[in-house]
Amino acid sequence: MSLRLYDTAARAVRDFTPLRAGQASVYVCGLTPQGPPHVGHVRSALVFDVLRRWLTAGGLEVTYVRNVTDIEDKILTKAAENGVPWWAWAYRYELAVTHAYDVLGVLPPTYEPRATGHVPDMVELIARLVDRGHAYAVDGDVYFDVRSFPEYGALTNQRLEDLEPAADTDTDERKRDPRDFALWKAHKPGEPDTAAWPTPWGRGRPGWHIECSAMAGRYLGPDFDLHGGGLDLRFPHHENEQAQSRAAGDGFARYWLHNGWVTLGGEKMSKSLGNTALVEEVVQRVRPVELRYYLVAPHYRSTIEFTDAALAEAGAAYRRIESFVQRAAERVGAEQEADLPKAFRDAMDDDLGTPAAVAVVHETVREGNTALAAGDDAAVAAALGSVRAMLAVLGLDPLDPQWAGGGARDRLAEVTDGLVRLALEQRQAARARKDYAAADALRDQLTALGVQVEDTPQGPRWELTR
Repeated sequence: MSLRLYDTAARAVRDFTPLRAGQASVYVCGLTPQGPPHVGHVRSALVFDVLRRWLTAGGLEVTYVRNVTDIEDKILTKAAENGVPWWAWAYRYELAVTHAYDVLGVLPPTYEPRATGHVPDMVELIARLVDRGHAYAVDGDVYFDVRSFPEYGALTNQRLEDLEPAADTDTDERKRDPRDFALWKAHKPGEPDTAAWPTPWGRGRPGWHIECSAMAGRYLGPDFDLHGGGLDLRFPHHENEQAQSRAAGDGFARYWLHNGWVTLGGEKMSKSLGNTALVEEVVQRVRPVELRYYLVAPHYRSTIEFTDAALAEAGAAYRRIESFVQRAAERVGAEQEADLPKAFRDAMDDDLGTPAAVAVVHETVREGNTALAAGDDAAVAAALGSVRAMLAVLGLDPLDPQWAGGGARDRLAEVTDGLVRLALEQRQAARARKDYAAADALRDQLTALGVQVEDTPQGPRWELTR
């Protein structure tokens, strides 16, 4: 492969060379299901969905793991506040997250392990760390000894002396160093009995970081290609993952990729800040495919400032692509053989350069529209094949079943199409009897509703302009 990616650990763009020929192993941190997902949450899933599609397009067999952190402090707190079992709260929002992924066309992972299903793996990993002298137990808690591992801070290029105390426990009194982080937390009075598992150190529950190390090892082995997640996870989560895994003797991830934030009002979109745009609400205002386009078109490492104006602009851009694909498919048929344009491949190989890749899509659409106007069906077919191939990599092909059929939204589209075609038939009848005033009035009424009518040799066709 000629793919180059920005490796957070190296702080440089590196050639991507898979550990095993013909295969790629990827672990991405999924969400902690503590509430309904917002647009900032799903960006990471979309970024790595595009990466996965591009690796697959490059001929690699991809094993893609995305975890579910279904036991965590915030889940316990929110469940208690709402008077429901913590596991019911976690499952409720796990379903909500899965639905958001499905609505936005995110491919299902190869494996999607839950933390609660892998406690034995975590206990085994913690025991290895204790045996190697990198962890210690105190009154049922187990901590990672950061001073025992000289490479601690390497992922984020920080010195131990400059780091703040770990904020994952109520007190630092039992730690050898305040920066030591919890691998296992002893069961506390008032916590549900169901949120505790037996271990050699007593009943308790896992710390946040140990979960991902254990699950990555279970499904991908001690060494794997790529670990991904949001920029906010670099420290402490990913730093701690790397430290504990390598201290235990595993090579762990060979590349680290982190996507940028979605901001609202200049601040990172966050439940704690109260500045979120819930996915379920946004897709009531715009089609899911347009939201996907909005989130994958910018470079994955850039920050996206979420605004309705920018979302509307992205929707209009996508509809220009969609219009060409539909018109071209009507003319020459949907299935056309084509290779990916070199400019598109170069853009994607350059650290997933989606802005340049999307620009190639739009340029090819312009060429296709010119061919449509000239009646050059061969050129139309070539452009359509290239555009659909590129859109498949981005998960944006309008003719993909994800976007082209099924559900109540599409039933509404069928009814709308029927009503517009009824109006067009009335317009055609008015023109046939030379009542041009009535025909023009019908067209004006459709235009006022946002319906653009085009007269073609095959008859009138329509599309939405907004």
